[in-house]
Amino acid sequence: MAINSVFQGRSFLAEKDFTSAEIQYLVDFGLHLKTLQKNHIPHRYLEGKNIALLFEKTSTRTRSAFTTAAVELGAHPEYLGANDIQLGKKESVEDTAIVLGSMFDGIEFRGFSQADVEGLAKHSGVPVWNGLTDQWHPTQMIADFMTVKENFGHLRGLTLTFVGDGRNNMANSLLVTGAMLGVNIHIVAPEELHPTQEVVDLANTFAKETGAELLVTADIDAGVKGSNVIYTDVWVSMGETDWETRVKLLTPYQVNMAMLRKTGTPDDELIFMHCLPAFHDVNTKYGQEVQAQYGITEMEVTDEVFRSKFARQWDEAENRKHSIKAIMAATLGNLFIPDVPALEENGN
Repeated sequence: MAINSVFQGRSFLAEKDFTSAEIQYLVDFGLHLKTLQKNHIPHRYLEGKNIALLFEKTSTRTRSAFTTAAVELGAHPEYLGANDIQLGKKESVEDTAIVLGSMFDGIEFRGFSQADVEGLAKHSGVPVWNGLTDQWHPTQMIADFMTVKENFGHLRGLTLTFVGDGRNNMANSLLVTGAMLGVNIHIVAPEELHPTQEVVDLANTFAKETGAELLVTADIDAGVKGSNVIYTDVWVSMGETDWETRVKLLTPYQVNMAMLRKTGTPDDELIFMHCLPAFHDVNTKYGQEVQAQYGITEMEVTDEVFRSKFARQWDEAENRKHSIKAIMAATLGNLFIPDVPALEENGN
């Protein structure tokens, strides 16, 4: 099918802007492109395109994924860090968008404000992709559910439990995207860190259509029971500084082997995921500082779980590249791809 008729020219700012079938399609398209790459089959759908990579927030995976994805699709990526552009300092989002849109065919933005990425999309005239904001992390979602589907062969009816800061962008995106895909999503967090009612209501709207069962709870035992995926993230997101409060609130919610056993799920039906970076030891500056101040050597996940047979974070990280290829090629490429499943609600 000619996917450009569905996706061509659209920005990817938040999962909620797409249909459930379109999100599923991007998951399948990412898996398709991964197969092509593993079999050394060229797929240079963006030959000659120029891509701007705007980074207010640094990232190993997002920068690497967008760079390699662009190159493998035949495009030229140009990195513009916080010190390379005047966005929000000497130049408005609108003015920046107009200039970049006249020079580039697509723009990636990774930063703090959802309003900024939406402004870039509104004024640039080219597709804009959200590499992360404080509210949503949509490109990560395609990689995450690619990873889940690789392991289980399907998505609908599985249970994914996010444990940790239930208010952050990852919890928001997992709750909404999972509901869109028919995946049961549990958010297990202290009550102080539960997602907003607005996000819960949005997720429930999608869940009514797909049959996904959603649960937000502070009860660890009830929250993890029956899980197929235990997912966590750092306790303190980039730009936040309140380590003392987060360590106190979230230490009981550390993902460890005892928590995995609480799921009651057979080993071959259970995996662990993390969007990274992970503080599972003290081999980082942050890890050493937290150890010195709070006396702990592991935070959101133990080293035992991180290195266990359940761990899928490395596959998940690799899938960032293939998922971003899918998003960029679908929204920017003018292509006909016959070998990807059609846009069908029941195709997952």
